[in-house]
Amino acid sequence: MTTAADTGVTVESGTPRKTRKPKGEGHSRRAEILAAAERIFVEHGYEGATIRKIADEVGLSSTALYMHFPDKGEILQEICRETFDKLIAANQAILAEGGAPETQLRGMLDAYVTFGFQHPNAYRLVYLTRPVEARDGAQTAAELMGAQLFASLLDVLGRLQADERLLQPDARIAAQIFWAGAHGIVSLIITKPYFDWGDREVLGRAMGEALLRGLVKPA
Repeated sequence: MTTAADTGVTVESGTPRKTRKPKGEGHSRRAEILAAAERIFVEHGYEGATIRKIADEVGLSSTALYMHFPDKGEILQEICRETFDKLIAANQAILAEGGAPETQLRGMLDAYVTFGFQHPNAYRLVYLTRPVEARDGAQTAAELMGAQLFASLLDVLGRLQADERLLQPDARIAAQIFWAGAHGIVSLIITKPYFDWGDREVLGRAMGEALLRGLVKPA
């Protein structure tokens, strides 16, 4: 994986390294481990990250950390699972609200872009990890849960297609175009922070609107 230094990305700031915690303390320790691992995976690359580095960041011994996760591959898998859980939940909430399919599509694109900007480390690990590193389990999580996330987008586009409002005859191709557009905005901004970007929220919404105008007929 390309490190933070290679890309110029600013890693999400972490809390100062903690002193070693006594036994029995820290009901939220698992979450602390995952947050620390996100930062270390991005800063040092997956191959350069070690259980010892993660444990030191959290204030645990390596032995204590192994009580939560057997290896760093499982930590990466859990980061991916949690990320997809949040994205899937956001899409399900949008679908549950009902409304016009194009309104739901806007909501999904906005939720995806907003998540990427708010959680750049998790986003990088889920979507920008090299295949050789993702083979430790992240790819499996992405294939299974990512398919569920994509299916919710495809469902909305399928309804537009049924109403003869989708200009691209293949709803799956259209879904991939929408996803690629949103991903492009997020990935470029979080990996190239030195470029003079405009307001990222404006860019994200403008990308979504451009895709909607190009692929969906007005009601």
